[in-house]
Amino acid sequence: MTNLYKSIPVRSSEITPKQVYLSRRDFMKAATLATGAALLTACAPSVANASENTGPVPTSDATDELGDKVNSYSDITNYNNYYEFSTNKEAVAPLSKNFKMAPWTVEVGGLVNKPKSYGVEDLLKLFPAEERIYRLRCVEAWSMVIPWNGFMLSKLLKAVEPTSDAKYVRFETLMDKEQMQGQGSPFYPWPYQEGLRLDEAMNDLTILATGLYGEPLPPQDGGPIRLVVPWKYGFKSIKAIVKIELTSERPNTMWQTISPNEYGFYANVNPSVDHPRWSQTTERRIGELSRRATHMFNGYGEQVAHLYDGMDLAKHY
Repeated sequence: MTNLYKSIPVRSSEITPKQVYLSRRDFMKAATLATGAALLTACAPSVANASENTGPVPTSDATDELGDKVNSYSDITNYNNYYEFSTNKEAVAPLSKNFKMAPWTVEVGGLVNKPKSYGVEDLLKLFPAEERIYRLRCVEAWSMVIPWNGFMLSKLLKAVEPTSDAKYVRFETLMDKEQMQGQGSPFYPWPYQEGLRLDEAMNDLTILATGLYGEPLPPQDGGPIRLVVPWKYGFKSIKAIVKIELTSERPNTMWQTISPNEYGFYANVNPSVDHPRWSQTTERRIGELSRRATHMFNGYGEQVAHLYDGMDLAKHY
């Protein structure tokens, strides 16, 4: 099976420019593809710092790779999908601008020999961040290329020594209704939970991201620490992680609990398996006007296809 899927390298020309990444207008063009879909926010779009935060602001004459002038830095920081704060994209920025990301502790336990709680600053000392330029394919059929800063999840898991009974890794987002008003909604099984098989979690591509574009990960992107699994649809990359637990049984996940016929546990990017409400064969790269073909495993097949040898990927979607 491994030889069937050739990895597609990320060319430097494919990297979504920061100005485009921060362009609300370009994202909104892509977002129109998913209008009317109430559950499409499973893959929250990555955005930058809140408008009050400091950071490099695109100059007035900055353009994307198509020559279009970008929107202001302020525009994009007011358009975010993050149901923990609000179902209204325009409300997320003001609601998250004071989100407290320090101190922050991640509890790692379950079926391990050395359970431990880590401060994010401790994790960065133990596992220095490196840059990983990954494609992100959202289940909503838009995509981008992002230079994350983070470290391999496998390094953390090895440090806590999984037992022989550990087969899965469960992740949990912060539960804090005072800071995240959206968690008061009764329509979602809070807190957000996700999971991977242990071999998926140990794959070298799987990282815990703590930054992007060389800057600390802002709250809208799941700061201070989130999961990034580039061969899976973006909703697998859980944000604002506070707990990592190794288990023997497959964990429940939020979007699979809400709609199991639309959001499977594996959520591998697979253009041959359509979402019940739209095709997954193509995608729109943020900043581009035309659509492009979606690659199996998002183009990372050589590194991950062997994980699914013998599985029916249309059944185990």
